[in-house]
Amino acid sequence: MRILPRSAFGQTVLLIGFLLLINQVVSYVSVAVYVINPNLQQINQLLAKQVKVVFIDGGDAEFSPQLAQAFHQETGIGVYRQRDAQMSGLDQAIYYPYLSQQMSELLGGEAEVRVSQGEQYLFWIRPPQAPSLWVKIPLDGVEEQGNFSPLISFLVLIGILSVAGGWLFVRQLNRPLKALQKAAEDVGRGKFPEPLKEQGSTEVMAVTRAFNHMSKGIKKLEDDRSLLMAGISHDLRTPLTRIRLASEMMSENEDYLKEGIEKDIDDMNAIIDQFIDYIRHDMQENTQKVNVNQLVEDVLEQEAPEGRTFNVNYGEAVAIPMVYVAMKRVLANLIQNALKYSEGVIDISTTVDHNRKLACIEVADNGPGIRDDDVERLFEPFTQGDTARGTKGSGLGLAIIKRIVDGHGGNVRLVNRREGGLRALVELPLK
Repeated sequence: MRILPRSAFGQTVLLIGFLLLINQVVSYVSVAVYVINPNLQQINQLLAKQVKVVFIDGGDAEFSPQLAQAFHQETGIGVYRQRDAQMSGLDQAIYYPYLSQQMSELLGGEAEVRVSQGEQYLFWIRPPQAPSLWVKIPLDGVEEQGNFSPLISFLVLIGILSVAGGWLFVRQLNRPLKALQKAAEDVGRGKFPEPLKEQGSTEVMAVTRAFNHMSKGIKKLEDDRSLLMAGISHDLRTPLTRIRLASEMMSENEDYLKEGIEKDIDDMNAIIDQFIDYIRHDMQENTQKVNVNQLVEDVLEQEAPEGRTFNVNYGEAVAIPMVYVAMKRVLANLIQNALKYSEGVIDISTTVDHNRKLACIEVADNGPGIRDDDVERLFEPFTQGDTARGTKGSGLGLAIIKRIVDGHGGNVRLVNRREGGLRALVELPLK
């Protein structure tokens, strides 16, 4: 399982967040070392001086209860014996080893510090001058100084704002890359978008400029190829037409030659049509939402010959974006292949796979099928199958189908049926 993001956008945001986390930790440690710790030391020094004032005349032996009461009334500092201290809230106070260690160093002996929090902070100190006594010293204003919640909230807020700012910055930086990705996908599908606007960093602008140049070159190459094919088609059809006219003038005893010539002319015209279909830029037409079931009906209405049986099973009616003319050509070619290589019933079905978000069209025949080794090879241009499926044609039919389906972001597969025959499955994305 991959935890780290794959995209440059996610990796950059993660890097910013990680660096910010390190910065926040360093800031918090710096505040603790250079602000919080000195404040605690000052508080401890103040408390130690007050304890020394309490026992300036001696230890617990010379400290009388009357003096303790008078001292408490004047300063708010109370001196209690163990039992009285426990009754006054000593047991609810929390022991702090760090403060106790510092107090021991300041008072010159082993001391213990406990702190209880209520309306005000109460520091309980057991001094080395009087180990059996507890000194309770109230301090105001320590709560505001010791409450680190605003600091933590401030650091968290700064972190969130920094990550959000980094996210917006990286998103703006990656926007030209997203446009470049979409344009590259369009070019791969046979569409040629307008030149991209050169924006972003210098590196991205350089890549965009190179892509625009490449796209322009590919478009020019496609246009030249189409023009060349159109010229060849025109130049070939003209002598073919003259040959057909000449064959019509042949005598009746030469009918066998006439039939052969006309058949050859028809085959050559069909091959020329396949060449033109292969280089045709159908994907440059606008896409529209078409109901898959309606598409099958339209093609069957034109391609289904009399005397052949079609078993059509329509699934869920769903409209998907497609180039209507191009997809009609795909389905027509599949049906023509099924008619050509089989004699029985042709099964056609449509289904929708919502889990994979695909619409599927299946054309199945009961012909001889193909070898498993030839499945992928047959989609290459000018490639024909073995003699089981026949050898006539230019070998461009399946290549045309694959080119159009790939242009729609879909997939086409050929699978031999267990009961004999071939299944052609076209899968198109719902969006």
